[in-house]
Amino acid sequence: MFKEKKLKREVKIGQYTLGGNNPVRIQSMTNTPTKNTKATLEQISALAQQGCEIVRVAVPDLETAKKLETLQKKSPLPLVADIHFDYRLALIALEAGFTALRINPGNILKKQNDATIIDTSPIDILAKKILEHNATVRVGVNSGSVEKDLLEKYGHPCPEALVESALRHTKFLEDRGVTQIKVSIKSSSVIDTIKANMLLDEKTDYPIHLGVTEAGTPMRGAVKSTLGIGNLLLNGIGDTIRVSLTANPIEEISVAKEILRTAGLRNMGAELISCPTCGRTEIDLIKIAKIVEEKLFSLPDNLKVAVMGCVVNGPGEAKEADIGLAGGRGKGVIFRKGEIIHSIQGEENLLQTFLAELDKLKK
Repeated sequence: MFKEKKLKREVKIGQYTLGGNNPVRIQSMTNTPTKNTKATLEQISALAQQGCEIVRVAVPDLETAKKLETLQKKSPLPLVADIHFDYRLALIALEAGFTALRINPGNILKKQNDATIIDTSPIDILAKKILEHNATVRVGVNSGSVEKDLLEKYGHPCPEALVESALRHTKFLEDRGVTQIKVSIKSSSVIDTIKANMLLDEKTDYPIHLGVTEAGTPMRGAVKSTLGIGNLLLNGIGDTIRVSLTANPIEEISVAKEILRTAGLRNMGAELISCPTCGRTEIDLIKIAKIVEEKLFSLPDNLKVAVMGCVVNGPGEAKEADIGLAGGRGKGVIFRKGEIIHSIQGEENLLQTFLAELDKLKK
């Protein structure tokens, strides 16, 4: 890291502790209708198998809230109930056994006809139940949720406005005794996300949840998330992350794990080393690399796997790999630490032999 991490206070979500010296945790969010418990549980299980540790589920209405107890009892991962506007849905989630909520206090507070008068009773009631259940609250703020008075003060949802909004909301909870809090400030702007979280890190000791909201489709979203989340992690900021993609949430986990690995923070599954291909490549290296990549997360952590397109130079160029293949016209080799262990005729035979070698190394 470029900067030493300022340790945050610790909070619990299910079996995981965030903050302090704990690993940066990987989160995602289901995109199935939460009230469809079968589909939602199937997606949660798939996320767990991929390496996700905490999952958020949307709770938009009472019909959905009634299904939360079933989800909580059957989920292999701790769940976070995502609540907006109706604090009563949060109460149901707590009674269902959820250990964490995601709320924006600003849209839970009731405004009277005179907008300057605010009824805080929803937060009063919710805070009491949060304390009773010893739950953790994620205070989430984004560029679309900044209060009107802050927009008037700053002119637009700039990083300073986002941070002031987040700290205002944490104070609503602190004033009522709730301190099991993590804070999330997200923007679709990578630059604003970085600036806001750097400012937030200076002003709070609560764990920080990182992400770039509305990041986009898999390629664009991965680039934006890597730049935003990765920059902050390298500067010692962040205790849990969620990569937001317009895609199957399973894809978010692969990107998140690679961000953490590249930042030197966690090794989850094997690492792939593959050449970019060139005019000398005489096998379908792109197809082979994709097939091998699917195997990586079933392999031991810290293992390096190489897929190279040149029989002559491949083993030498990837000699740091624990195991690798290199292919040429109608033939190929499999090597360990640069030493050839198999010479094989035929591209398909090369791939199948290599996959069998990888199966021997499974966890």
